[in-house]
Amino acid sequence: MLHGYCPPPRFLPYLSWTQIAALPDRANTVIVLPAGSIEQHGPHLPCSVDTAIAAGVVGHALARLPDSVPAYALPPITYGKSEEHLHFPGTVTLDGPTLQETVIQIGESVYRSGFRKLLIVNGHGGQPQVMEMAARELRLRHGDYVVVPHFTWRVPHVAGRYLSDKEKSLAMHAGHAETAIMMALAPDTVRMAHAVANYPPEFPCPTLAPDGRPAAAWSARDFGETGVIGDPLPATPEQGQAILDSLAESWARGITELHQARWIERDAQTWGKLHQNGDVLGA
Repeated sequence: MLHGYCPPPRFLPYLSWTQIAALPDRANTVIVLPAGSIEQHGPHLPCSVDTAIAAGVVGHALARLPDSVPAYALPPITYGKSEEHLHFPGTVTLDGPTLQETVIQIGESVYRSGFRKLLIVNGHGGQPQVMEMAARELRLRHGDYVVVPHFTWRVPHVAGRYLSDKEKSLAMHAGHAETAIMMALAPDTVRMAHAVANYPPEFPCPTLAPDGRPAAAWSARDFGETGVIGDPLPATPEQGQAILDSLAESWARGITELHQARWIERDAQTWGKLHQNGDVLGA
């Protein structure tokens, strides 16, 4: 079904327009937008990893919320900005402006429906800047709109307790943590018999890259023919479940905090006119 990992009562498209119009506090209801990608993740993982993880974490987080916290998920943005993986079959990518405009249009639709809090849970490491630019544009258009772009993995979680020091420093794609959580979310899609380890060379500029992680722009093919950037071999389903639970718990807490938060609010009509006319916005 369309709701995927999300509890059906927390899936916004399952409500009718009259039910949405009747929600008692739309201004403080949190709408959660998972964003992922369709891109190669080595020979052992499906191309849907980033979308599955973002949507899976959001669904498990929403399932933990009490009824007193109003929050709903939208369907995930499935396609992302994945040009760094376009040399591998199965990668389906949008360019940056197309993805940015997609996020803006979704955000505008959420705003027109009366909601004023949008949380973007981005699961693809190649597009956080796009999400941030879209969020800023929405804020410039609407001074009473709180749009939070955030990365799926940038909340407290327990993955680090399972990872080697080398994995923590150099892994970026289809490595230990992603493999483990996919074992928990979608075990039928993981083919560990095909898993291989592969790391990039340490970047030879310690001032610019103190941990050795590449500081220069890269494509996945720069580091070999497998598409893997890390070591998936030590991953287990038990680790994946623990990582998933910790991420879901943190995101449930974040959604609750965003529902309760009161942020700077400015007159929407005046703010929108200033932005449309290109005038300088006052402090």
